[in-house]
Amino acid sequence: MSSSTTQVPLSSQTVNKLAIVALALGGLAFVGIWVFGLGVLATFAVGAGHVSLNQIKLKHQKGRALALAGLAMGYGIATWALLSVLRYIPTSVQQWIN
Repeated sequence: MSSSTTQVPLSSQTVNKLAIVALALGGLAFVGIWVFGLGVLATFAVGAGHVSLNQIKLKHQKGRALALAGLAMGYGIATWALLSVLRYIPTSVQQWIN
């Protein structure tokens, strides 16, 4: 019986580029929501974060923490936006009734 060794490809030494993009989009959305109204970038940060996590797992790359940080910022901004809309609904309905 021969023992087989699993070789890790050279790509394991690289950082996943999409994880960097997820972090950058999350940061831009976080800063931009207050300044430019760029909160919509949070959606792209979440998408890029999930895809990069899958790529990191399949290709044994680095950058998991970057992807998770991008996801955290994206989901945080999305949650904040949802709560803001839900808080605004009663005021809007009250003005519509009067």
